[in-house]
Amino acid sequence: MGRRRKKTGTRHGLQGVTLCISTALVLILLGMVVFSVLTAKNLSEYVKENLTVTMMLGEDITNPEAKHLCAELQKRPYINNITYISKEQALKEQTQAMGTDPSEFLGTNPFVASVEVQLKGVYANNDSLKWISRQLKQDPRISDITYPQDLMDSVNKNLKKINLVLLILAVLLTCVSFSLINNTVKLGVYARRFTIHTMKLVGASWGFIRRPFLGNAIGIGLLAAVLANAALGAGIYALYSYEPGVLTVITWQVMAITAAAVFLFGIIITMLCAYFSVNRFLRMKAGDLYKI
Repeated sequence: MGRRRKKTGTRHGLQGVTLCISTALVLILLGMVVFSVLTAKNLSEYVKENLTVTMMLGEDITNPEAKHLCAELQKRPYINNITYISKEQALKEQTQAMGTDPSEFLGTNPFVASVEVQLKGVYANNDSLKWISRQLKQDPRISDITYPQDLMDSVNKNLKKINLVLLILAVLLTCVSFSLINNTVKLGVYARRFTIHTMKLVGASWGFIRRPFLGNAIGIGLLAAVLANAALGAGIYALYSYEPGVLTVITWQVMAITAAAVFLFGIIITMLCAYFSVNRFLRMKAGDLYKI
């Protein structure tokens, strides 16, 4: 009798380990999708905020007037960053790029002062830029405004496609994950179906019978989430070691939300699967337990 109990305990232990590992693998995939969606959002903001809008200033504007204009622009809600390039700086940069000084044979500095502006991500689209350009051109100190319209259209279009693909992938993977974990949990409950029936025969309530199964499922979900987060953390660290610049888009908020989502998925999915699986066997009659 003792040997039989030992074998049963060992079998249940192996089933728990199998369920934990299977759940952890599925949670890693789910975590990767959540991580990819959040990172894609940050990458989208980063790309948009680094698109440059160039404002050419009037030829007679002085450096103090230009700096005063920059201070005024910085207060506007759509401005993220401003860089002022004076006439002298523009001449110096072009001289270095061309290898010769244009002012030597022209007799004067042919360049005008300019202001390079990076907009906040929500304003980095053509609709917003049209009314922003109209508003800025009303200032007599600004002679012209240029921005890479084709590039901006291409960036926005591609980012929308990427976000749509990731969203569809997230929905599909959630459904597949639920199915995989449900089958694994169902096998574990199936092995104890006669125990469930015996408890039902002695008058135990459904809630009482379900309680240890749900508690065990939550425990496995938590352990699987810890393993999944450890694997994801190792992957992020390896990525950081290869390219430290990724922290520009992989923020602490992204990592925290991904870890929380993995824990949430691990608890909810395993608990729901255990709940439905136990209920299935609770509804069965004794004869039906031998037919499955």
